[in-house]
This record gives sequence, C-alpha cells and structure tokens, in this order.
Amino acid sequence: MELLHSGKVRDVYADGDDLILVASDRVSVYDVVLPTPIPDKGRILTQLSLWWFDRLADVVPNHVLSATDVPAEFAGRAIRCRRLAMVPVECVARGYLAGSGLTDYRKTGGVCGVALPPGLDEGSRLPEPTFTPTTKAAVGTHDEPMTYAEVEAAVGPRAAAELRATTLEIYRRGAELAAARGLVIADTKVEFGWTPEGALVLADELLTPDSSRFWPADSWQPGRPQYAFDKQYLRDWAAGTGWDKRPPAPEVPPAVVDATRARYVEAYERLTGASWT
Repeated sequence: MELLHSGKVRDVYADGDDLILVASDRVSVYDVVLPTPIPDKGRILTQLSLWWFDRLADVVPNHVLSATDVPAEFAGRAIRCRRLAMVPVECVARGYLAGSGLTDYRKTGGVCGVALPPGLDEGSRLPEPTFTPTTKAAVGTHDEPMTYAEVEAAVGPRAAAELRATTLEIYRRGAELAAARGLVIADTKVEFGWTPEGALVLADELLTPDSSRFWPADSWQPGRPQYAFDKQYLRDWAAGTGWDKRPPAPEVPPAVVDATRARYVEAYERLTGASWT
C-alpha cells in the first residue's frame, strides 16, 4: 500500500484501484490536531459510521466496499472504499444553534448567509434544518463559512442543489432515528465525492461524535450549553486553557482523555443499542 494522505484524524492509503481509509485515535479541535490521542476513538468512529451507512443506504450511495478486507493492523478502524473525486465543500446541516453557527448568528442574524428569526439563543431549535456549508481547509488552517451562492460557483447550480437536498435528507433521517433513542442531533457535517460517471456518493465518516453534535433529549434546554456526547467537551476544555487555537495545541490531561472517550462510547452505545467492547 502507498500512503496518499495523512489528514487531521485519518490516513488514506492506495491499494490497487481501491482506497483504505484508516481512522486514527488523533483528535482535532478548532481545526488543530491535539498531541494526545483518545483511545479507541478510531474504532468507534469507524464502527458507528458503518452502522449509519447501512441505515441510510437508500438515501445516497456510499463509498464502502468492505469493512473486513483491510490490512490486519488496521482491523476495526479501516474501511476499503472506492476512489472518488471529492467535492470541495464541507456539507453541514444544522437543526439547532450551536458552535460556529451560534457565533455567526450573533454577528449577522443568520448562518452562512441564511437569515434566521431574531431572538434565538444557544441551543435553540431552528424553524427547519438549514444547509450551512464551509470550505475544506488544509491541516492547520480553519474551515470558513460559505454561502449557497459560493457553493453554486464552486460546483455548479445543479450539483449545489443535489448537495443541499442530500445533506438535509441525511440530517432529517439521522435526527429521526436518533430521537427514537433519546438523542438530539444538533448538527452534522458530511462529505461527498463523484464517481467517474458523475454520480454523487457519500464518503468519509457519517453522523459520528467527530462530525456531529449529540445531546441527550431529556435535558435539552435552550439558553445554555448542552451536555454533549461528542468532542464539544474537548473543545470546551481546550478553550478554557487559554490556548490561542493555533498550533501547537496543549497536551490533554488523562482525566479529560478518559471523559472524552466515555462520551464517544456512550454515543455509540445509545445509538446502536450494542455494548462497546
């Protein structure tokens, strides 16, 4: 195999005509990789993504060729997948106001150029799920918000419409399934690629604690930060250290590592109904 790319948290290898996508235990916050890994994180993200790919296969085709035909050293954390021409846009759907969306709303009254009603607060549910794309930043740089017009300019009006519709349907279906398990999906990021024939295919990860915000539905309350089964806990810890959000990032204390891992495990178990071993 040949290493093609080492990203913030994933490594991509070429294996003949296929790719091997390996999820590491690295973790990034504010688009910076932290020096301390989270044990089992790569396996959890991979197994949860596979669970979601199976359940949303009727919404859009995905890139998975095999979850077992991978090198032994990557077993459980790797996927054999098809090669795609990746779409140069991070596709984000938001159903609730949090994170950078909240920051944007407080500055502009909207998110990514989409106007929202006045009076919303942290954690508020939006009138309807909203497509709020960003750029795809290189390692060490930050994703930037994009308007829908900018997406159209990047990929064309027809492709932009398909990206928006597909992203929102993934969010709608995922949020519905999670709600039945007592979880709110506040927002999620998905990535797509095109086949040589021009078909849109879902790639990378899907509805994981790295790409989404998961909140317990029974304690959701607008107007305050929410308890999160995702890496928001780690973001909050990093912000509280006084770090300037530029490399190098600070080492993560063992207690914070353990608490972060526990939240990833609980997200997996609550969604799938299976115990993490």
